[in-house]
Amino acid sequence: MPGGRLTQSERQQIAVGLADDLPYAEIARRLDRPTSTVTREVMRNGGPTAYRAELAHRATERRAHRRRPAAARPSGSAAPQDGRDAAALAEYEETLTTVLMASGLPKMSARVLTLLFVTDAGSLTAPALAQRLQVSPASVSKAIAFLESQSLVRRERDERRRDRYIVDDELFYQATISSARANDQLVAIARQGVGLLGAQTPAAHRLENIARFLDFISESITRAAEQAREILRSRPLTPDGAGEEPPAPPSRP
Repeated sequence: MPGGRLTQSERQQIAVGLADDLPYAEIARRLDRPTSTVTREVMRNGGPTAYRAELAHRATERRAHRRRPAAARPSGSAAPQDGRDAAALAEYEETLTTVLMASGLPKMSARVLTLLFVTDAGSLTAPALAQRLQVSPASVSKAIAFLESQSLVRRERDERRRDRYIVDDELFYQATISSARANDQLVAIARQGVGLLGAQTPAAHRLENIARFLDFISESITRAAEQAREILRSRPLTPDGAGEEPPAPPSRP
């Protein structure tokens, strides 16, 4: 599998694949590249609808020119104290950010959430986020506001009365329940339309089917979240087998 930066020819093939509505995995297979490489390339350069090969290539050259060459690690030097490969971690953070963006998060919110996910404490202050991400405090504040609206982060005051932003396992449950409640609102509005349009009309029939579908989805999401909540509270198994086994998922009828 080839490594290194994408060539201009490869970027043109990506643009062609996007124009043909090919999935990232298929474009990557044709290029003999990892799917994450193609996903990151597209999301970094305007997304699937705005990607342009020539513009992406020039932008990459500009970024490479601005980037300072990293000091080479002396041969035989010790690994980071925490045992993590800094370069591999940076690559992973970029990939996770790209995936979060593909799921619908704005870029800065995705960057903030990624950093909170990979921080062992699961929490950082706004100044720490701004410093780590090399962005303004206003950018962090806007990103946090969006994440809070989606129940993806929560804030607490620490002993120095600073706002500290936190991700924890329970937030996934809360975000899932919040999504189900958003469906409930759509169900109510759809059924309001049924009454206004007249129950026997095609438009009302369409809205009623949408309401029934979303109602079923919402109920299923809520039930599944309640059943799976204990997974979030269990301790992951360690390589030696210690820890707590998560409950088995409910069997399908």
